[in-house]
Amino acid sequence: MTGSDRPGPSGGTEEHATGRVLVAGVGNVFLGDDGFGVETVRRLAARTSELPPGVELMDAGIRGVHLAYRLLEGYRALVLVDLVAREGPPGTLHTIDVGPEPPAARTGPGPLDTHAMDPATVLALLHDLHAGAGGTLPQEVYVVGCVPLDTGEGMGLTPPVAGAVDAAAGLVLDLVRRATSVPQRS
Repeated sequence: MTGSDRPGPSGGTEEHATGRVLVAGVGNVFLGDDGFGVETVRRLAARTSELPPGVELMDAGIRGVHLAYRLLEGYRALVLVDLVAREGPPGTLHTIDVGPEPPAARTGPGPLDTHAMDPATVLALLHDLHAGAGGTLPQEVYVVGCVPLDTGEGMGLTPPVAGAVDAAAGLVLDLVRRATSVPQRS
């Protein structure tokens, strides 16, 4: 899903590539409220006319490795939409400014479980891939997260989390408008 033109096979210019913003919905739709990120990006896809130029949407689901490789294409900002373990009742939204640095707390290298990669693991993998393959890391990284009620097996969001999807889409729109209107750092 995309809200803008993607660069051509040559990758486009560095200025074009680093001006883009990726919004990625993360989660497993077969685990109840864990489908929150995917559902929020699906709702945003229905509102593409509201997205600024240069904003792309991705249903990352549980494909963290694909997300990490996609980010190597060069994005100025990344907005992850996912569940968060934070204070507040189910359905509470949090906007977290993660910043461009890799997560500080990491375990040593081990087997890569591509179906169980949380956002911190994806960002750590992105930094590892960048070190080995190059590419442009996002200058800004945000998480729009929701406190879950139930992540047990089953499809569909619980009422408090489902009720937060439109507000989360609004938070994402605010972030991407801000990210696309701010002059790029040099």
